[in-house]
Amino acid sequence: MSKSKSKHAAAATGIAPQIGISDKDRAAIAQGLSHLLADTYTLYLTTHNFHWNVTGPMFNTLHTMFMAQYTELWNAVDPIAERIRSLGHRAPGSYAEFAALSSVPDAPTIAPKALAMVRTLMEGHEAVARTARGLYALVDKASDEPTADLLTQRLAVHEQTAWMLRSLLED
Repeated sequence: MSKSKSKHAAAATGIAPQIGISDKDRAAIAQGLSHLLADTYTLYLTTHNFHWNVTGPMFNTLHTMFMAQYTELWNAVDPIAERIRSLGHRAPGSYAEFAALSSVPDAPTIAPKALAMVRTLMEGHEAVARTARGLYALVDKASDEPTADLLTQRLAVHEQTAWMLRSLLED
């Protein structure tokens, strides 16, 4: 584990849960979920930023779509964080932690044109889907059905949203 990853690794807290998942697997799953949480929160911020700053002929459509998307993302962060806590680990919650853990780039400081926003969000949803999918083997090996269910739900949302955004980019 790299120095930055170990610095931001989910630290065990309190009495370890005795839920039939080994300490090692719980720690690894919590770490993976920490990456998913960071990706989700970063994508939430970018989507909200774009909602505020979109302009052009597609303004009304994109403004409304982005609001639905950032609302869904906002509602997703709590279940991810609570699953980390259920596994007996601390959920990351600072911008610094999210920046270190996220595979989704931060929003640009200068708002791009509307279709560039759409592409950025499509790529963000695809990145979050890859993060979620990357946890499946470990979650399956550990027989962690609640996390598998959470991942399945998140994948469905991110893959469908990426498809819808991708459709806007086609000629």
